[in-house]
Amino acid sequence: MSKTLRLILGDQLNRLHSWFSKVDNSVTYVMMEVRTETDYTSHHIQKIVGFFSAMQHFALEIQSQKHQLIYIRLNDTDNLQSFEKNIQYLVKKEQFTHFEYQFPDEYRLDEQLKNLCLSLSITTSVSDSEHFMSSRTELGDFFENKKTFLMESFYHMMRKKHTILMEGDKPLTGKWNYDDENRKKLPKDHKPTPPLVFNNNVSEIILEIKKTDIKTIGNIDAENFIWPINRKQSLDLLDFFVNECLALFGSYQDAMIPNEWSLYHARLSFSLNLKIISPLEVINRAIATWQNSSDKIAYNQLEGFVRQIIGWREYMRGIYWNKMPEYAFLNYFNNENKLPEWFWTGKTKMNCIRDTINQSLNYAYAHHIQRLMITGNFALLAGIHPDEVDEWYLGIYIDAIEWVTITNTRGMSQFADGGI
Repeated sequence: MSKTLRLILGDQLNRLHSWFSKVDNSVTYVMMEVRTETDYTSHHIQKIVGFFSAMQHFALEIQSQKHQLIYIRLNDTDNLQSFEKNIQYLVKKEQFTHFEYQFPDEYRLDEQLKNLCLSLSITTSVSDSEHFMSSRTELGDFFENKKTFLMESFYHMMRKKHTILMEGDKPLTGKWNYDDENRKKLPKDHKPTPPLVFNNNVSEIILEIKKTDIKTIGNIDAENFIWPINRKQSLDLLDFFVNECLALFGSYQDAMIPNEWSLYHARLSFSLNLKIISPLEVINRAIATWQNSSDKIAYNQLEGFVRQIIGWREYMRGIYWNKMPEYAFLNYFNNENKLPEWFWTGKTKMNCIRDTINQSLNYAYAHHIQRLMITGNFALLAGIHPDEVDEWYLGIYIDAIEWVTITNTRGMSQFADGGI
């Protein structure tokens, strides 16, 4: 009798995946909280808690649909603390005849799981994660024999491919990009809409982490964890964004103001990067809201948001898979300095940097201008080694997964890639 073991990673919480379209009693899913994932860098406490909490909610959800699941918690006595060791142990113990996983988004895990499959004495296969709007190789194919990887060209191709904001083969309104209208500063005395936050009690997970020697950074409120940890909350945050923030998102997406950490940003990147929601449903929801409220939401607000998701997000992933693993070692300016200690404490006299770092420590979040123009620009001017910058960004932000951080930090922020 065939018995299949399927691995679900912590950033593969996609309940709409075809794996879950029917219940198959010959299939067992496995999810695990392991030290190899908590320890490869010093993560923000909210990031580890956010991942574990979302994973536990997803586990309950698929179990309620009658799928068979093994969930290995951080401190379980039989947890061997790595994907490979736990899977090898389960295959032997439960006598599975087939192992299957979805393409991971990180090169590190991609290599690990390929090597794991080589070590197993059973058949193995890999499936697509069914999340992104372009394939791993699509950007490389699109720019083949080109000297520059211009995001705008890729963005046009993606709009045409998915027929998003198009009229035939021309962009709706006749213009592709409204970035020049999306750089306003907030008017004096303007009070942004208070952000939607959640009050999730995550004290049990924090207690489990405290039983270990896992090194974390940042702060957390155990009884009021503000980030969405399941699909309902993620969709609630999407609703809040399109109804309360989209009308001013584009205009003020580059603005900064002290003591306003969220402004009109969507803050959907955590839910998106864990695949709790999909880029296409996010875009479709924003477009539908604009169509129903075009008298209240100007087109530049919508286009700026769509560009971030199907342009920038997909483009960065494409660069990652086209240029890894060499990309992780690029240091065009040969910068060698260490990151100052106050990047972990916020104790500096520089106002903008202090504000951004303290916000990051408190919320595990900063918007793209704070990341790029404040902390990123300082690191570039100070000649900080790109490895140091990569590690800080990868650790401190709740939405940070290497495929999206390294291309933004080493490339866009530090120019360590020589201008790719």
